[in-house]
Amino acid sequence: MADAPTQTRWWGFVALAAGLAMIVIDGTVVGVALPAMVDDLGLTITDAQWITSLYAVVFAALLLTFGHLADQHGRRLLFVGGVVLFAAASLAAAGATDPNELIVARCVQGVGGAMILPTTVSSLNVGFHGRRRSIAYGLWGAVMAGAAAVGPLFGGWLTTTWSWRSIFLINLPLAAVIVVLAVVFLPENRAEAADEGFDVLGLLTSAAGLALLVFGLIEGPNFGWFWPRQDVTTFGITWSVEGPISPVVPALVVGLALLVAFIGIESRRGRRGQAVMLNLSLFSLPRFAAGNLTAAVVAAGEFALLLVLPLYLVFACGLSVMQAGWILAAMAMGAFVSGASARRLAARMSSVRVVWLGLVIELVAAAVMAVMMTTATSPWLLTLPLAGYGLGLGLAAAQLTSTVLREVPDEWAGAAAATQSTVRQVGSAVGAAIAGTVLAVGFAVTVPAQLSTVTGVSVEDRATMVDYMTGTAGQVIAMIRDKGVDGYFGALGPQVADRLSIAFAQSAGAVVWVALGLIALGVASATRLLRHHPAAEPVAVLA
Repeated sequence: MADAPTQTRWWGFVALAAGLAMIVIDGTVVGVALPAMVDDLGLTITDAQWITSLYAVVFAALLLTFGHLADQHGRRLLFVGGVVLFAAASLAAAGATDPNELIVARCVQGVGGAMILPTTVSSLNVGFHGRRRSIAYGLWGAVMAGAAAVGPLFGGWLTTTWSWRSIFLINLPLAAVIVVLAVVFLPENRAEAADEGFDVLGLLTSAAGLALLVFGLIEGPNFGWFWPRQDVTTFGITWSVEGPISPVVPALVVGLALLVAFIGIESRRGRRGQAVMLNLSLFSLPRFAAGNLTAAVVAAGEFALLLVLPLYLVFACGLSVMQAGWILAAMAMGAFVSGASARRLAARMSSVRVVWLGLVIELVAAAVMAVMMTTATSPWLLTLPLAGYGLGLGLAAAQLTSTVLREVPDEWAGAAAATQSTVRQVGSAVGAAIAGTVLAVGFAVTVPAQLSTVTGVSVEDRATMVDYMTGTAGQVIAMIRDKGVDGYFGALGPQVADRLSIAFAQSAGAVVWVALGLIALGVASATRLLRHHPAAEPVAVLA
């Protein structure tokens, strides 16, 4: 693609960007459609948790593997194969008639997504050079940020207009277009000196370690960080709530042990000149190391925020899914606008300064949101700080990838891109875990305090409502509100729903403050990057 005519080069970029948007949106639309899936397929809570989290677990576990395979066997080959596999899994998900079929389909979607993401970044890194690379990364970041933000709105519209199955069926025509564009306009490329052999031990230890780590981080709030909170059934084997510890504990311990073993294996194989899954010498590049740290903490803060906001809007504020989607669309608009202009700013002040500026804007916008998140504030006013947050998100996301990968040699583009993507995924899992934990702790404090003001609600009922709020992520508020005076609390039902809404708003606000702290760490890390970055970099117009 580096030697291809300009028009061909950018049509190839369209294929990569569309593939990226497809897998990012699919990671966010399922949560919106989950209530409809529960009604249609009779999902249990455990089924619902696996459907939402398994995609992220498999996705994160295999990024390094497919990044390395793309370097060896061809980036277009892996990209097209991933799109085809993702489309096939989407068709299977749309046709699922029971929870197990849907869970398996989501697992295969995760495999396809892991094939697509690192190949989009490595193909850009190899296919574009100099000023055009900055343009490509800027547009790539804008697509990623915008797709993540617009996913809930898109999923809500598809689910309410047709059915939950349409969120998967829409991938089929999109995948067909992507494959045609990739085959016609995206030339094949691979590492010029691909490693001989294959790092089987690296594959097994990295995939298993990352899968267990991400699983533990995602499911900690649901299954309990130490003591078991519920029965967990996997492959017909049940981890009982009567057991001594939660399954999260061995998952995290074994996962971390496998990752330590993976680092040792890669170090030893690297010294011997053997094929490796991860070139540890990449972390000797200052911008690569500091940039990945920035990406991790920022992803944690962003995903903590993005997890709690839709729940707050629907359950605490009483909005419909579509209304919440429209409010969240303000973030997408901000991200698209700033992502498109980030390259011009980078030409004047360098990409790392654009990243730093974007993170500062995110920080200020998150602080405004944290103050505004009460049931007394109109949720529609949140569109203003959300648009501001999107502006910052677009600036940071658009330039962070190019900053991290700028010093990476072409032959390690796939592995480096996969490493950064894996870091982001683990950071996202950490953010989701932190958000779930803070919400659960917040409910334990705010729910009894709020319900104590309602005369007639017993101490036992207050404790029960803490469990319901945690177990349903606040959906019980909508259930009580819909029942009105005909529910369990009788005439007190509307008052209980109002108090639970206040409790949710207070707990969600606490999550936003924690997310703000994580973003602040990202600002500090980006400040370190300034030492390893030139004052300005020339960026061309799109041509």
